[in-house]
Amino acid sequence: MHPAGRTPPAIPPRDREAATAVVRPHPDLRPFLSQRNPKILAIASAVSLDFQWGCTPAWWQLWKGMYEAGVDLIVTPYRGPAVQAPWWRSEDNPCYRESEALATARGLIARANGDAHLRGTEDHPEDTTVDKVTREVVWKSVTPRWRRHIERILEREGDVDAVIFFSVPMNHFRGIPDDIRRRFGAAMVYYDADVPMSLPRFGGLDPNFNIYEGADPGEYDLIVSNSQGGIPDLVEMGARRVEPLYFGVDPAIFRPMNIAKHYDVFFYGHGDAFRRDWVGTMIGEPSRAMPGADFVMGGGGYVGDIGRAREVPSIPFNAFCEAISAARINLNVTRTCHATVDRTATCRPFELAACGATIVSNPHAGIDAWFTPGEEISVVHSADEAVEAYTGLLDDPALAERMGRQARQRVLDEHTCAQRARQLLGYLGLDRKAV
Repeated sequence: MHPAGRTPPAIPPRDREAATAVVRPHPDLRPFLSQRNPKILAIASAVSLDFQWGCTPAWWQLWKGMYEAGVDLIVTPYRGPAVQAPWWRSEDNPCYRESEALATARGLIARANGDAHLRGTEDHPEDTTVDKVTREVVWKSVTPRWRRHIERILEREGDVDAVIFFSVPMNHFRGIPDDIRRRFGAAMVYYDADVPMSLPRFGGLDPNFNIYEGADPGEYDLIVSNSQGGIPDLVEMGARRVEPLYFGVDPAIFRPMNIAKHYDVFFYGHGDAFRRDWVGTMIGEPSRAMPGADFVMGGGGYVGDIGRAREVPSIPFNAFCEAISAARINLNVTRTCHATVDRTATCRPFELAACGATIVSNPHAGIDAWFTPGEEISVVHSADEAVEAYTGLLDDPALAERMGRQARQRVLDEHTCAQRARQLLGYLGLDRKAV
């Protein structure tokens, strides 16, 4: 048992929407309050920005917000090396060699198939024999090492309030949450920031990598989802309590840069998988219809129709704000599964808005929960509407600037990483302990 001999007390859901997601009595989550600040162990999908995973910069910003709220945070990565930062203490990856070997093998198979990632059907993919064998190997070799690693940290620290798993493969940690909770009394939390793509019916993080197959979401006291529309799936899979937590942004990191505009329409993303049609609709066709406009794309991996758009090399994270600010119009082209499931947050619209960008987006179910269409963001439904929106904004720079200014103000008012950190701590009942 935990030295204090306690388990966390019950906390009611924080809003009406969340309340509808609770179909069973959820377990206790709030530890007995004391004078000390909250202490949280974070097990992260990755901490290094070298992988260019979209969630990693979001984790950094959320962790910074948690630090600023007074959290003593310990971070250990599931993939890649540990990274030191001013806002957390680091612990090494106990299975660094194994995770790199698996990633290398997957990469070789993907390249043999002519792609950067393993791909499969986006709708109810098959659980193959290879998938099953891989999980068995993981459960016998990787899972026990992670259990020992977490136990060593909690034994040393003695007073960790919660362990939060940030988008790691849930099935690779099967059995660990129940064991850790019984022994240490810490709340077990799983934060899935890739819903709905991570869900079995959408194919997993990358299709053919299903993080839920063979896992039990009911092991966790709380599951946090970036998608309101994905909550019913998680409940159906056995989650005891699910709460929404959308992406936020640090406005001191993502901010407007006072530089000249160098191109007209800019889109940055990693490939066009599951948004190929919209890339053609918002970039391919309009770029041909607007020969006088400069369309620029970054990130690479585009195999569909990009028309006259020119591609630029990958942009490092510290130059991203400059690239955004150099464009008169920035595009948000959301992948199909995220765009069609209600209130599914992705990082990009919040990052663009924080930079004061003039944003044009494809239709995104529930985006009006975060930004007001027509005032803070423009939404187009066809190539003709895209051409009309681009032409109007390029012809009226004052309108474009006003939209960007209003979008940034909306971020400052409602969507900062500090606000998201407080919301997460509130779900855990730790907000009153934070300074």
